[in-house]
Amino acid sequence: MPSTSYLVAVLAIVFGITLALRALPFAVLGRLRGSAMVRQLAVWMPVGILVILAVTALHGTMATDRHGAGYALLAVAVTVGVHLAFGRRTVLSVGIGTALYVVLLNTL
Repeated sequence: MPSTSYLVAVLAIVFGITLALRALPFAVLGRLRGSAMVRQLAVWMPVGILVILAVTALHGTMATDRHGAGYALLAVAVTVGVHLAFGRRTVLSVGIGTALYVVLLNTL
């Protein structure tokens, strides 16, 4: 069993590295605020993350349930519609789309 001082040292190093890695993007972002690339990332990154999450989450259901693909496409269409209709509120649109998908899978 490692000594207590060794464990404390390891935890301190891990804490320091984690803090630095989490703080670094914010420190760099201040200098890059005017960059066109950062503005484009701010627009497209949330959409890309949601697409990746949706594809990975729906893949299993769509492959195993014969109605899963239709339900998923309907839920995605409702999510996009709510997102565009109600001022791009991500939590609202994802919440409604997810709720619709769950209801469709469990009731029909």
